[in-house]
Amino acid sequence: MAIGDYVLDLALLAKEGLLKGPGMDAAVFSDRYLNNFMALGKPVWQAVRHRIGELLTEGNTELKAYKEEALVPRDSVEMLMPVHVGNYTDFYSSEEHATNVGKMFRGPENALMPNWKHLPVAYHGRASSIVVSGTDIIRPKGQTKAPDAPAPSFGPSKRMDFELEVAFVIGKSTQMGERISTDEAEDHIFGFVLFNDWSARDIQA
Repeated sequence: MAIGDYVLDLALLAKEGLLKGPGMDAAVFSDRYLNNFMALGKPVWQAVRHRIGELLTEGNTELKAYKEEALVPRDSVEMLMPVHVGNYTDFYSSEEHATNVGKMFRGPENALMPNWKHLPVAYHGRASSIVVSGTDIIRPKGQTKAPDAPAPSFGPSKRMDFELEVAFVIGKSTQMGERISTDEAEDHIFGFVLFNDWSARDIQA
């Protein structure tokens, strides 16, 4: 868990018995990813946050013996993917962006599709392409065709686009066909991250 300029080692705290309560066992906090912890649901997430708050409250001495080992400077650790991404849906939530992309593919007259104003337009992305910050991005290659070219050609994208987005990390699973109302959404959202979405516009077209 990030605490200011430090990272708090929850696996160590759980091993030493400082995290107590339903779901707070060392095995969950020692996993490579947070998926099993997220699957425990919002009451457990909240209980862990509450417990961490107690341990870090001024005057609480429970953490004293482990503080040096448990609180590690952030600049001394390697950031890894926090979750295993099994699925990824990208929402087209900005009218200006949807219009600009539509102009590229359909011209200004048909830029915004009629259904955009009536439902949350979304599409599936490639979950395996999601990487942690700092990872080198390899320019994709694909087939494109210039308007005056007699045939398509293969090569690196020349029109890379990028968008700053907010990603919702869904922590509570659903069964196939199960629907979640907007009132229930908060119970499923584990957290948020900043997300840099790259698109090869010429290959898309």
